[in-house]
Amino acid sequence: MVYKSEAMEKSAAMQVAGLMAVAARTAPKACGMDMIETLVLDGEDKDKLTSTMREIGDERGSQFFIRDADSVDNCQCIIIIGAYLRPRNLNCAYCGFETCAAAVKGGFPCAMSVNDLGIAVGSAAATAMDHRIDNRILNTAGMAAMRLKLFSADVKMCFGIGLATKGKNVFFDRPAVVKR
Repeated sequence: MVYKSEAMEKSAAMQVAGLMAVAARTAPKACGMDMIETLVLDGEDKDKLTSTMREIGDERGSQFFIRDADSVDNCQCIIIIGAYLRPRNLNCAYCGFETCAAAVKGGFPCAMSVNDLGIAVGSAAATAMDHRIDNRILNTAGMAAMRLKLFSADVKMCFGIGLATKGKNVFFDRPAVVKR
């Protein structure tokens, strides 16, 4: 049987996305509390995400949402990693509040949850790099995923990581975003 490169590259990107989901799941977490969810999008679901990224860009006059959507269009898939922002009840004051209860009352996220998300995203991106899959962490894709309500209601923050297996990295030589 002959397998063409396009099919194999798509398969490889999806396999690596699965490994990235595992890396996010097994990344260290404060108090050992797992509050991470992952999704992998391709095809029409990825198209809905990029369409929403463009809508947000148009609404905000933010060209970088549109630029990032163009990059994700050239990806085989995108993994989205989200986190619950529930406090760990450590009263560590790392968020700037004396107690977790005060932070919740003030509407501030738990710093440990935000840190856990960063570690999970970093572990996932490192996994893509280890497999030589071009990738980029995109807050713009995360914002679009939140608007589309792709996660459970518990997820309050997320980032996307686009995966591309092209002859040239789709995330380089992108147009600069001009600040207005």
